[in-house]
Order: sequence, then C-alpha cells, then structure tokens
Amino acid sequence: MDNRPIGFFDSGLGGLTCIPYLMKALPKEKIVYFGDTARTPYGSKAPSTIRLFSMQIADFLVKENVKMIVIACNTVSSTCLEELQQKYPSIPIIGIIGPTAEVIAETCSKEDEIGIIGTKVTIKSKAYENLIHCLNPELNLYATPCPTFVPLIEEGIIQHEIMDLSIQYYLDHFIAYNKINTLVLGCTHYPLIRKNIEKIYPQLRIINPSEEIIPHIIEQLEKNDLLSDEPVFDNTFYASDLSENFVNMINRIFENSEFKVAFKSFDLDTYK
Repeated sequence: MDNRPIGFFDSGLGGLTCIPYLMKALPKEKIVYFGDTARTPYGSKAPSTIRLFSMQIADFLVKENVKMIVIACNTVSSTCLEELQQKYPSIPIIGIIGPTAEVIAETCSKEDEIGIIGTKVTIKSKAYENLIHCLNPELNLYATPCPTFVPLIEEGIIQHEIMDLSIQYYLDHFIAYNKINTLVLGCTHYPLIRKNIEKIYPQLRIINPSEEIIPHIIEQLEKNDLLSDEPVFDNTFYASDLSENFVNMINRIFENSEFKVAFKSFDLDTYK
C-alpha cells in the first residue's frame, strides 16, 4: 500500500476531466493536479517548448512526493512521454494515448470509419494512428486538428453558439466526407464539449480518453502495490495562473462531489 497522492498534469484545465472517473473507481486515492493555465494552449507550441514545460511540471510533482504521474494531456503524451519515463524510471508515468489506442484496436473493426480530433501537435505527430495501426492494421483512421477548441474551453465558452459553430466548422466536412461513425476525443479538454458534439452529430460513437485511461491507472497501481488505504489529505489543484475560469471549471466538475478541493497558485519564476 502507498498513501501518497497520484500526480496529474495538463496544459490547462482539460486534464480535470479524468479526475471524476478516477474518484469513482478509486475513492481512497488522492490527487495532486497541475494545470499550466499561464502557458496554455500547448497544442500550437514547438515540441521543444512542450518538452521544457513538461519537464518543469514533472520536477514539481516529484517534489510533491507523488507515487505516479499521469500525463492527462494528449499533446504532451505525443511529444515527450518516453523522455519523462527515462528521467524518472522509479515512478510509473502514464500517457493518455496508449490506453485509448488499445481500446480502439480491440473494439473497432475494418467496417468502422474512425475519426481522431486533437491539437495541431497531437495530430501532426500521428501518435494515435501509429500506435493503433501497430495493434490493428486493418482499421480505417482519419485525423484533423481543431485548434480553436482549447482556447474557447479555457475561456469557459462552452454552452454557447460560438462553440457549436466552431465544432461545425472543423467537423461537418470531416465527418461527412470520411463517413465517420466513431470519433476519438484526442484532447482531454474535448470531453467538456462532448454534449455539444453529441447534439450536433447524434449518430457518432464517442471514445473518451479521459475515461479509457482509468483501467490502466488501476492496473499500474495494483502491479506496483501503490493502492491507497488511508488517505489523510485533500485533493490539491495547482495552477500556474489561478484564474477565475480554472476555479469555475473545478467547481463545475466537482459540484456534486463530496471530495474537498484545495486551490494553490504556482510561481513560474521558480523555473526561470
């Protein structure tokens, strides 16, 4: 048993979408979350910049004495997962793309037309396509970037006509032309607009990596004897910019939860 917290991080608030699934499956686990809200979005930045930011955040989480690090960001997972694992070989570090690729490979067939949406960096990396085709080369995969989704979500512009128009701008032709019947939300921000997407395209099967990663986290905790049995602290959510949007999003996601939340700001000057 290990009562230390699990570390999660994302470029902003998107990775928060993983937490309710984990809390439901493992209510005794506690979380230290880091959202890099001051430097979001990562999806349009150079890979070298993403690596630098990710190493800084991983260093911070290690100092917080986490027992595992979950990269709740597709952009980071597609850019520097292996580098982070090499830097901290004694800590299980899990990316979000691998578990989702396994689900797609196992549950989809060559009759499916599978669409993948994500940031520019994630889509350009072809991380999903390469891994899925290694597991199941028969699958038909199509991918497209949706670069305005993350900024709109970070600003809280979700239940609004602007968001729906943005979704239609990127996906109408993509879905119709490729006859997509399965859509992968290849960014942890995107579950926050899942209802918008389902309203516009009710025929789609949606695959949500924020949910699909949970069995893999459980597997790694059990494998390494890291499950918690006596949590003694609250979940803590750090942000490089503790904005009103960040606090509001946490309150929205956890509004019906009994779990306590502590907010803490983070000084980027520490790493300059």
